[in-house]
Amino acid sequence: MKELKPEEIQLFIDAVAKHSGYDFSEYSIKSFTRRVQKLLVDYRTDIPGLIKKVSESSEFLESAVKNITVNTTEIFRDPGIWQVIDKKILPAFKNELRINIWHAGASTGQEVYTMLILLKQHGLYEKSKVYASDINSDVLKVAESGKYKYREIDEYIDNFNKTYEKSETKYDINDYFKISRTRNLVKVKPFLLDKVQYKVHDLTKLTNPFAVKYNMIFCRNVLIYFNHDLQNRVIKLFENSLFTGGALIIGKHEGILGDIADKFEKHGTIYIKK
Repeated sequence: MKELKPEEIQLFIDAVAKHSGYDFSEYSIKSFTRRVQKLLVDYRTDIPGLIKKVSESSEFLESAVKNITVNTTEIFRDPGIWQVIDKKILPAFKNELRINIWHAGASTGQEVYTMLILLKQHGLYEKSKVYASDINSDVLKVAESGKYKYREIDEYIDNFNKTYEKSETKYDINDYFKISRTRNLVKVKPFLLDKVQYKVHDLTKLTNPFAVKYNMIFCRNVLIYFNHDLQNRVIKLFENSLFTGGALIIGKHEGILGDIADKFEKHGTIYIKK
C-alpha cells in the first residue's frame, strides 16, 4: 500500500469533523495514519472512497471511529503498578469518607474490575464511587457485561499471581471471576458488576464527564495517541479534577512534561498531585 500523505489524512479528519462531533486533529499523526491505513485495507478503498463513505453514512462513520480508537487492556496489566497501588496508594485513603475513582479511556473494563478487586481487599469497596468513560460505546457495553473471552485467561492469571507474589495474604482469581474453558468465557462475578457508572466521553473535549473531584484517575495508554499539546491539556484537566494528594496513573510509555509536571510528585507512572 502506498504511503498516505499528511494532506490526505487531513482531508479525512476534516470530513469526520464535518459530519460528527469527533475531532482527531490533535491525535499523533503516526498512530492515526496507521489506523486509517488499516481502514483502507479492511474496506478495500482509498482516501476519497473513505471520505465518501463517512460523508454519506452516519453508521459507517461511527463504525470507522470505533475502529480508529485503540482498545487494549487486560486484568492486572503491568503487575508492578498494581503492587504499588495495593501497598502504597490505597492505604493512604483508609480514613477518607468517600473515594472517587475515574477510569478515563476504560475500554472493555478489565482495569476497572482490577481496581474493584483491590478496593474489596482493602475494605474500601462500599465507600468508593467508581466512574468509567470511553469514546467507544461498544467497548463500554462489554465492560458493563463483565464478559471476556477465555483465550486471555492465562495472561490474566499470570498478571494476578505476579501482583500478589509478595503478599502475605493469598488470593485466588476464581474468587472474582467465573472461568469456563468449555464456554470460552471469563465472567466477572455478580458482586463486582453493579458498582460502576459508565459514560461515553471524548477526552479531547477536555471536560470532566462526571462533574466530581477524584482521589484516583486512571488513563493508561491513551495519552500516547495524542500530540504533545493535547496531552498537556488533558493532563491539566486531570490535575484540576484531582483532590490534593490524589493519584494519576498513566501508561508505562507515557509521561508528564513541561510546567504541569511541577504539580505532581512522580512515582514511576503514578503521579501524586501536590
